[in-house]
Amino acid sequence: MALPILPKATAVWLVENTALSFIQIAEFCGLHELEIQAIADGDVGIGMQGQDPVLNGQLTKLELERCQADTTTRLVLAKSTNPVPTARGKGARYTPVSKRQDRPDGIAWLLKHHPELQDVHISKLLGTTKPTIKAIREKSHWNSTNITTRNPVTLGLCTEADLEKYVIVARARAAKLAKATEAANPTVTEEVVPSEE
Repeated sequence: MALPILPKATAVWLVENTALSFIQIAEFCGLHELEIQAIADGDVGIGMQGQDPVLNGQLTKLELERCQADTTTRLVLAKSTNPVPTARGKGARYTPVSKRQDRPDGIAWLLKHHPELQDVHISKLLGTTKPTIKAIREKSHWNSTNITTRNPVTLGLCTEADLEKYVIVARARAAKLAKATEAANPTVTEEVVPSEE
């Protein structure tokens, strides 16, 4: 069930400015009826600034008047005209400071167990740079003596689903490239005829 923004502040305003029942306010704000009673008695929400749900666009005046006239009806939250925020898409991955020392271990594991992954895939998956990947591959990384191959999923650097997605893409690309190379350079197979002696 959708609740208003700042439910307690909304409840304070509704208690102070409307003739709604405590049950109506409690159900609309997602609070307990006794909490609304405490707000009305001044035990809860002391000094809290009330939020007008009509000004916020969470209630219409008609809805408020309808529910004040009939205490058996329930308030219905108004449909918001504001755009709904979407999940963050692609972009650089943030790695917490506590896990950054594990990133070279994850890179080494990917290079060993999934050589089909390109540097760009590893870079997107673990949030690293191509020079770092190259240094780990060539064993010229400043800390190469301490790097051990550890699965980046168990280290918490990426999810299993993301890793599988990039591996599938890399394998499909490798198969397509192999097919194109084979079509461009067909190998002539000579039939060996057994010699009769």
